[in-house]
Parts: sequence; C-alpha cells; structure tokens
Amino acid sequence: TFGLSEPVRENGENLSQGQRQLICIARALLRRTQVLIVDEGTSAVDPYTDDLIQKVLREQASKHGTTVLAIAHRLQTIVDFDRILVMGSGKVLEYDTPAALISNKNSVFSSMLGETEH
Repeated sequence: TFGLSEPVRENGENLSQGQRQLICIARALLRRTQVLIVDEGTSAVDPYTDDLIQKVLREQASKHGTTVLAIAHRLQTIVDFDRILVMGSGKVLEYDTPAALISNKNSVFSSMLGETEH
C-alpha cells in the first residue's frame, strides 16, 4: 500500500495509473481554473471511485464557476452535463442537451447509451 508519508519516486514510478489520475485531478481542482479539460480522467479507477470523483468534480466546478470539458467513454459520467458533443471521424455529429439527445431515437448519443445498458 501507499501511505501519505511514502516518498513519490521520479515520474510517479511507485504509483498506480489510478493513483496518478487522482493526483492530477486533485491538482487541477486546487488550481481553480476557469476551464478544466478531463480526458478519460478516471479510466484507470474502479466504478465506485469514479462515482466519487465525478461527484467532487461537479461540486467543485459548480462552487468555483469552472467549465468542465470531459472526454469520456463511460457515458454515465456525462449524462448530467449541461451539453454533450458527440464526434465521429473528427467531425461533430451532435451537440445538444443530454435530455434532447436521449429522447431523440435517431440520436447517435442515445444509440450509444442504449448499447452500454445491454
């Protein structure tokens, strides 16, 4: 296990990928930037930890007026965002509110979401 008094080796060699992601997210939140870009920021953590991180991200972003741009394959992590942008082959396929995309049976996002539920 890794404790708080454990020194971090160069390039975080003694940290797991998930631990590195957690440290990066913590640093980003502490900076209180206007825009936070999260690219698969929780891909190496378990679903429980992912849920906790998502909750903290939303709370802190809301509290400090931070806009969060998230690139995610876990679609459940973005269904409550203000807007969703779906891209394919480098092009914008859809851009709307989650509710509008989910309710549209022809929506790429709705289709993707349906695939993850099976």
